[in-house]
Amino acid sequence: MIARLLLFLAGALALASCSGGSAQQPNSNDNFAQMALVSSLPLVMPEADDIAGMLADRSPPHWALAVLRERGELKPLDSLAGADGKLPLAADALLVMAQPWPLAPQENVALDNWVRAGGRVLLFADPMLTFDSRFALGDRRRPQDVVTLSPILTRWGLRLERDEDIAPEPYVVDIGGAAVPVALPGRFALIPGSGCALEAHGLLAKCRIGKGRVVALADAALLEEREDDVGTTRAAAFRALLSRISL
Repeated sequence: MIARLLLFLAGALALASCSGGSAQQPNSNDNFAQMALVSSLPLVMPEADDIAGMLADRSPPHWALAVLRERGELKPLDSLAGADGKLPLAADALLVMAQPWPLAPQENVALDNWVRAGGRVLLFADPMLTFDSRFALGDRRRPQDVVTLSPILTRWGLRLERDEDIAPEPYVVDIGGAAVPVALPGRFALIPGSGCALEAHGLLAKCRIGKGRVVALADAALLEEREDDVGTTRAAAFRALLSRISL
């Protein structure tokens, strides 16, 4: 928890400094009054040995942050349950969960209650993460290599599975006309009684949960930062997924 809190504080400073020099430019009717990001990936701040190293890094912000800020105010969260046991977001907000940490029981409850009341979630849940990391396996600063969200996914009628026969090379999948890059993706299966529908052979799940909605992708390679297509292919695919959850 301490490590996550430190990352949250550093992330908040980074977002503030990034947004202070230029106004947001909403570009569609898909904007959200409020958005939050929960992730173990180095999206808000680059990987570094400590807070000083994070703040000293002068790399440009991750391209995904710019895409998110096109649609509204963005804040990082280090917990999904506040002191009152509720998720600290407005009922009509968007929560982006990108390879999140394992959720505590109270976080599962807060998240489920918030979604059923009308919240919207765009989830990237990768059963075999392909991100490069400077930290070794077992280091708590390393991104979550295997997502562990079984309790909340089961509650929503989904089961995340690994595809043992898939080739290790990255490739592109067409999802609703969007070219989405994936690498060692998983797939979702429906639990009887689920309110979800699947696309692209289970790579994408769309769920109606009470008054809310969840769009889940069984991979997180889209959010990698690669020199060959940053700001083009990946950003376009990310925008397309954001549009799906706003419908």
